[in-house]
Amino acid sequence: MSKKGILLVNLGTPDSPETKDIRKYLDQFLMDERVIDIPKFKRTLLVKGIIVPFRSPKTAKLYKAIWDENGSPLFHYSKIQAKLLQEKLGDDYHVELAMRYQTPSIESALATLKAGLVESIKVIPMFPQYASASTGSVMQLVMELVSKWQTIPPISFVNSFHDNKKMIEIFAENARKHDLKSYDHVLFSFHGLPERQLLKCDHTSNYCLKTADCCKTFNDTNKFCYSAQGHDTARLLAEELGIAKDGYTVCFQSRLGKEPWVQPYTTDVLKKLAGEGKKRLLVFSPAFVADCLETLYEITVEYHEEFRELGGEHVQLVESLNDHPKFIEALAEMAVL
Repeated sequence: MSKKGILLVNLGTPDSPETKDIRKYLDQFLMDERVIDIPKFKRTLLVKGIIVPFRSPKTAKLYKAIWDENGSPLFHYSKIQAKLLQEKLGDDYHVELAMRYQTPSIESALATLKAGLVESIKVIPMFPQYASASTGSVMQLVMELVSKWQTIPPISFVNSFHDNKKMIEIFAENARKHDLKSYDHVLFSFHGLPERQLLKCDHTSNYCLKTADCCKTFNDTNKFCYSAQGHDTARLLAEELGIAKDGYTVCFQSRLGKEPWVQPYTTDVLKKLAGEGKKRLLVFSPAFVADCLETLYEITVEYHEEFRELGGEHVQLVESLNDHPKFIEALAEMAVL
C-alpha cells in the first residue's frame, strides 16, 4: 500500500565541532544565494575569502561548548521529532528528516521517499516564521530537485506556522516553569535578517520599513513578512501569558556585517534595559523549534554575560519546543492537512 511522504527540513548543523567541519557547513550555508543575496562573484569573495577562513575557528569553539554526548542539540532533537512524528502518524505515512545544509541532505531524503513510491510529499520546513533565507531556500531546492524527476507526485509545502496554537501553548508552558513575576522584562529574540531581504519581500514596494511600527500590526500586506510574523508570534505569546505590552520587547539577534539588519538589535535592547535598572530578563527564541547554538550559547552564555557586565543580574532562556509531545501533535496536524 502506498504511503504519504512527509519531509521535515531544519537548517542544519556541522558534522562535528571541529574546524574542518565548521568550514564545510559555513561554506554551504553562506554560499546559498538566498542567505547572502548578493551577486555570486561578490558572495564567493566574501564567504570563501573572508568569512569561512576567519570565522570557522571561532565558531568551532562555540559549537564545542554546546556539543554533548548526543552530538549537535539541533540534530539530536530533529531526529527525535522525526521519530516521534512517524510513530504518531503510523504506517500510512513515511517520515524523512533532512537538513538544508550538510547531512542528511534534502536530495538523499527525497530519493528515499521516491524509492518508497510515496503517493504524495508534504514538506514541512521547521521554521515557524517564513523567510526567504530559510523556508524559501528549502522550497526552492526541493522544487529544483524534484523538477528533474520524470514522475512527480503531488507536492505541498507548509509556508509558516508562526501562529500555531500548540506552539504558543508549549512556549508558554515552558515559560511558566520559571517564576514569571521574578523577571523585570521579557524579550522575544528572533534570528536577524538584513533589512534588504525584508524590502525584497514587499511586493507593493510602499509598505515595508516605511514606518517604525509597520511590522507590529499583522495584516494582508505584510502577512509573508518575517518580522511581522515574529511580532505576531510575540503578541500571541504575551497574550497567552498575560504580559502587558510594556512588559516585553521584540528584538533580533545574530547580525553579520555592517549593513542595517532588522531592528531593534538584541544587544542594544540589553543596554537599554540595563540602563533602566532592569536586573532579570526572561528570553524566548521563537524562531527555532529546537535548542541550538543561537539559544544555548548566544542567549544563555553571551547575552547573560553581556547583561551582567552592563549591571544586570540574570538572563534566563525559555527552552525551545524540542521533543515536547504537543509539538509532535502540531506537526501531525500540519502533515495531514
